[in-house]
Amino acid sequence: MLRMIVGKQSSSAAARGEYSRFMGAVEEFFGYLGMFVVRDAIPCLGWMDVGGHEKEMKRVAKELDDHLQAWLVQHKRNRINSTETREQDFMDVLLSVLEEDSHHGYDRDTVIKATSLSMIAGGIDTTTASVTWAIALLLNHRHVLRKAQEELDRCVSRDRAVTEEDIAKLVYLQAIVKESMRLCPVGPLLNPREFTADCDVGGYRVPKGTWLMVNAWKINMDADVWADPTEFRPERFLTTHKHIDVKGQNFELFPFGSGRRSCPGMNLALQMVLLVLASFLHVFEISTPGDKPVDMRESVGLTNMIAASLDVVVNPRLLPNI
Repeated sequence: MLRMIVGKQSSSAAARGEYSRFMGAVEEFFGYLGMFVVRDAIPCLGWMDVGGHEKEMKRVAKELDDHLQAWLVQHKRNRINSTETREQDFMDVLLSVLEEDSHHGYDRDTVIKATSLSMIAGGIDTTTASVTWAIALLLNHRHVLRKAQEELDRCVSRDRAVTEEDIAKLVYLQAIVKESMRLCPVGPLLNPREFTADCDVGGYRVPKGTWLMVNAWKINMDADVWADPTEFRPERFLTTHKHIDVKGQNFELFPFGSGRRSCPGMNLALQMVLLVLASFLHVFEISTPGDKPVDMRESVGLTNMIAASLDVVVNPRLLPNI
């Protein structure tokens, strides 16, 4: 993700250290983002900064901004000094398309840093959580795991690695990802929306300024829509719910939201989850220590993560040269 957005790779020791520090700040950012702060409930106590959370939030914000500022300065320097054609990353593209003047009250550098951080933070945390939940579910349902690996052997073979072009053929794997997103949504509550005008919704009068939060988890668990909603059954997306995708066109399942303000990185995130999961299952035989079931309890926070560490025993299933 960092390579696509800001051209960073963790190949050297210095780069790995920089990556580790940045990711530590991102993890802290998400921790504070989902934390209950007294000021949110009782604004008049904000000056006290009970618990010191606001001070820590400002520290994390500055640390993230320092990283992005350094990367932005380096990108500007490269654009001036580089004489050879090189592959452009997301920050390069933003520098080339955005003018120097103000953008809705913000300067160009601020817009570029904020947009880049949104792409990084939105892609790293949620993608990791999605893949982790899928692996945890497969480890607790070994018959589904076997069917997924049989499909990989049939459609890809064991003579080469999985590529992006293979994903379209892996129908059962796609069903697994859909069912994982239904059963363990990374965002149980979709991003809040504010009504810009008075309107009627389902017989309810909703005044302008009202905030709406969609409970995606409740929709995913609706027994009127899903038979045995608490069961992990990828086959439902090959039979009764074959017509449903996760791109916001079906309101039975829309983990990325819907409409003009749905997740802008939806296609990239979905492709990454599918490719990472397919590659992992293709390369390794996986199990748990002592074949114990995975603890599926959820953590507290804005992003729905698995609470306990996911310990996986891996053994190679392909030749070393692949």
